[in-house]
Amino acid sequence: MKKVMFISSTGGHLDELMQLKSMFEKYDYYIVTEKTKSNLSLKDKYPKRVSFLLYGTYTTPLKKITYPFKLLINSIKSLCIFIKVRPKYVITTGAHTAGPMCCIAKLFGSKIIFIETFANSNTKTRTGRLVYKFADLFIVQWEELKKVYPNAVYGGWIF
Repeated sequence: MKKVMFISSTGGHLDELMQLKSMFEKYDYYIVTEKTKSNLSLKDKYPKRVSFLLYGTYTTPLKKITYPFKLLINSIKSLCIFIKVRPKYVITTGAHTAGPMCCIAKLFGSKIIFIETFANSNTKTRTGRLVYKFADLFIVQWEELKKVYPNAVYGGWIF
């Protein structure tokens, strides 16, 4: 059975990613997201199949200062998680916490499937901009995004 890692940041990105949970039955899956109070129940729901990264959003000036350190820590944690799981595929809906894992996975030969967030209908996200360059499959949920990501595949809405 193929190993597939599902990774996203918390909130709407995770909500989108969890729309794909029917795929969990078909693959040896593993979930990675940010550690927040609302996500802790994932450990109980999916025992031994979940890892958490540091919450990394930068919404205040202080968080913007600490963000590079969190990014470094999350990159190291991502490498450790990747080595532990060794997925053949990484599927992500973004955002920032998924970027390092996608880069690591690509270096180790995994296939990257990036699903650009439903929240963006006509502009690139930061993580999308990065991962688009090397993703094996880049999916957009809005046809308009094909204008900014010409090699993307229109997949429709996850919801």
